Amino acid sequence: MKTYMAHAETVERKWYVVDAEGMPLGRLASRVAAILRGKNKPTFTPNVDTGDYVIVVNCDKVILTGKKLEDKLYRYHTGHIGGLKTITYKKLMENKADLAVYEAVKGMLPKNSLGRTMLKKLKVYKGPEHNNAAQKPEPLKLI
Repeated sequence: MKTYMAHAETVERKWYVVDAEGMPLGRLASRVAAILRGKNKPTFTPNVDTGDYVIVVNCDKVILTGKKLEDKLYRYHTGHIGGLKTITYKKLMENKADLAVYEAVKGMLPKNSLGRTMLKKLKVYKGPEHNNAAQKPEPLKLI
């Protein structure tokens, strides 16, 4: 019996739209990362990008459980000496909720060129509208 190995040229990709309203951030990110990798398909191959495109809407209505809004910190560096900046997730969710979802999904993908290619298939929007209606995305219910 031979093992099936997918090829990048033969992968058929779909578009999915996910409503993030009321979902915990980590659960949303792990399920979206699995779809971006292609782990929901029977043709999953670890060294080939077999995943689908995912559009996340209403990311500003994602919830963080416990005291994460006050205790969890987002850190970034400006590139200058002593330029380490730190903000709480409460401020991040108010100002840049799409960045919080994007970074959560990014952390759950492989840390190599394949992971960067998978991340390009993620589109995150704050409100209920998105710019990808021409691709006819299917609504996806994440439980």
